[in-house]
Parts: sequence; structure tokens; C-alpha cells
Amino acid sequence: MCGAGMEGLFRAALAPGATMSEDGSDRHLDGWTDREIFSSRGHMEVESQSADGLSPVGRYRNDTWGEMRTAWKFIVEGGKAGRFETGQA
Repeated sequence: MCGAGMEGLFRAALAPGATMSEDGSDRHLDGWTDREIFSSRGHMEVESQSADGLSPVGRYRNDTWGEMRTAWKFIVEGGKAGRFETGQA
């Protein structure tokens, strides 16, 4: 599920000025998340995660690229994600 409500929850979990990278290259967070997650109906099925839950690995799919195995890492500052990094696993 990736509707307007999920987008609001996702954005609320981000710290002001949050940043992100994809496959080691910094990206513009708002443009990337709109294109790769929200407007393309992105969805991830988590297969495993770190003990703290901040580094999931799973099958990610969207309407643009289809399905691929990806790894994510969320860096939390003050209870919100200040940065996340993603790429193929």
C-alpha cells in the first residue's frame, strides 16, 4: 500500500533536512521518493532486517522498474530518520 496516507506517514518520519543516497550517489530526497516510491506505487516485502530494525533487506518493486532485491539503511537522529541509503542487495 502506498497511497497519500502512507506518503504522509513516511514524510512525518523524516527529520527536517533529511538526505538520502541510492547505490552510493546522493539524490534529491523529495524527487526521488516521489518518482521511485509514491507515483510508481513502490512496495517492499522485507526478507530480513538488522536487530534494531533500521536496515531492512527485501524484494522491492515499483511500476517503473519491476522487482529487485534491495537493502536500506536508516540513520535516526532525535527519533526521526535524518538519512537513508538504499541500493541493490
